[in-house]
Amino acid sequence: MAEDREAIGELPNPLGLAGIEFIEYSTARPQALGQVLERMGFRPVARHRSREVLLYRQGPMNIIVNAHHAQEGDPDAAPSIAAVALRVRDAGAAYRRALERGAWAVPIHVEPMELHIPAIHGVGTSRLYFVDRWQEFSIYDVDFIPIPTVERQPASVAGFRWFGVVQYIGNDRTEDWSEFYRELFGFSALPDERRFGILPKGRVLRSPCGGFYWQLIEPEPGILDVEGDEMLNRVAFGTLDVMRAVDELRARGVEFVESSSVHSETRGALTQPVLGGVAFELVHDERSAP
Repeated sequence: MAEDREAIGELPNPLGLAGIEFIEYSTARPQALGQVLERMGFRPVARHRSREVLLYRQGPMNIIVNAHHAQEGDPDAAPSIAAVALRVRDAGAAYRRALERGAWAVPIHVEPMELHIPAIHGVGTSRLYFVDRWQEFSIYDVDFIPIPTVERQPASVAGFRWFGVVQYIGNDRTEDWSEFYRELFGFSALPDERRFGILPKGRVLRSPCGGFYWQLIEPEPGILDVEGDEMLNRVAFGTLDVMRAVDELRARGVEFVESSSVHSETRGALTQPVLGGVAFELVHDERSAP
């Protein structure tokens, strides 16, 4: 049989990337953030063995609320996305490859009975972790103690799953950050005409595993340079039925942005920011379970 020279194969996936393992928030107000997460459908399922850290879960999504280091900062500061953990085929190999391509290593101080999870520096003060234990034996089996009487695998609201991460960047930094994610992880830019949700700004990068997206957003034209304000701004949940999810979350007390320019519809929705800026995006996702 002749070789099909124009066949389109899988996107290069140098790290064996297989999705998002967890999103970590840093906050000096863990109880307040926990209440926000519970309204969004998450449940606390485990506590860290030695630090003030809680694991929240719904369906396939894990969120870590870390108050361990935030205690040293401003107690009134808004919670921030401190880290994204990426599932990879081999964490050690992924870490070494990233360093070879210019990533900056994060020194890890491991306490007794804790796992060493390799990490590199991301945008701002955030970290990008590499995790290769997420199936039968996971990182939580070592570092966390289950909360008694709590369902360890709570169902997700409206089939929620990770859809993507939104990153705010400085003026004229789109190409720099696109290259960062392409070179280190194998992300590729989507065509400008292919957009998701109700906030279709910036550039959208597709993960090499096809499991999630990374959106880069520069300031509006005319705004002074804000490179110092680069950060991970919010996460997005995919769902097959956005309006069903909106109804369920409203019944839990979640409020949504409803204006002439941004409002809930079948394509997506945006929660009202709380605690100084914590917001979540819902996006129509055909891959999500009903």
